[in-house]
Amino acid sequence: MSVRGYFVAFSKCTVLLFLRMLLLVPAGLPVRSQGDSQSDNKVMDNITVRQGETVFLRCAQGDVVTHTAWLNRSSILYAGEDKWSVDPRVSLVTLNQEEFTIKIENVDMTDEGQYVCAVQTSSRPRTTSVHILVQVPPKIINLSRDFVVNEGSNVTLMCQAGGKPEPSISWKLISSSAHLASDDEYLEIPSISRQKAGTYECTAVNDIDTDVQTVDITVNYVPSVSEGRDVGVTLGQRGVLECEADAVPAADFEWYKEDRRIFNGFDGMEIMNTGSLSKLTFFNVSDGDYGNYTCVALNTLGSSNTSFLLFVVIEPTSSTLLQGPRAVQDGSGGAMGVHLHTCLLFIVFLPFLLRF
Repeated sequence: MSVRGYFVAFSKCTVLLFLRMLLLVPAGLPVRSQGDSQSDNKVMDNITVRQGETVFLRCAQGDVVTHTAWLNRSSILYAGEDKWSVDPRVSLVTLNQEEFTIKIENVDMTDEGQYVCAVQTSSRPRTTSVHILVQVPPKIINLSRDFVVNEGSNVTLMCQAGGKPEPSISWKLISSSAHLASDDEYLEIPSISRQKAGTYECTAVNDIDTDVQTVDITVNYVPSVSEGRDVGVTLGQRGVLECEADAVPAADFEWYKEDRRIFNGFDGMEIMNTGSLSKLTFFNVSDGDYGNYTCVALNTLGSSNTSFLLFVVIEPTSSTLLQGPRAVQDGSGGAMGVHLHTCLLFIVFLPFLLRF
């Protein structure tokens, strides 16, 4: 080994011996401020730093210093200008008669704890200690995934987060008119309805920051169709029956005349489905088209239906005014035609009656 190697090894042994003698303080011994006549040990105020920031550890020197070191628990970070820590985030900033300062970059939770500056002066040794507190912004680490559920099922959403100080958790439904909120990491939704489908927002908050993530819930339910509206069409004209269904998943449509299913292009009729709406179109209504029709909406959970009446409408002419309207309607349609026919006859013969 070279002379320089022996010198370095001797210096490290000397530092270690100095630190061991300096830090062999009986457990439970009270720590007094530097101004206390019985001790030169000093406790600085805690240093609070956010995760990812840089912290500076400053130690006043004073007098004639022979040895100085910064320690983290049982590990030596720096002994004078010699770096003992293998952590690249730790570096020396200042070392002179007035100040011994090191810095730790990109602080993490593992850096939290007590740090000691040990100084051997010409008179006697002294220590300065400081405790680093690391604050961590909230981070949602366990969140329920998006999912699909049938209406009436019981649902539990989970949102767990880490951070320091410990974050508070809250839930709210943000994409629906239904008001639903909770101040717990678990959100219970018993017998979920279609109105409670949508996007649920989990928020984790502490003194440092906020983390927000969302969960989408899709609720499947049986189709429900709007009440059918009867349509009157003149012979030879165009007519349309419209059927609208609310369903998740989206409904398929079937059309029937009486008990016979209608397919696209059947007898000149066209079926067009667009989203939740189905249209049955008659391009040239004939006598055989008049009658009762049924629209059926179906999905994997069930079906629903509604009925329509396509009835004839006669355009009024001079001849039909005397004959009365002819229509294919429900039971009340015939009686209405007879009454209207009677009224028209009364109006026509009224001038003759008034002569007598």
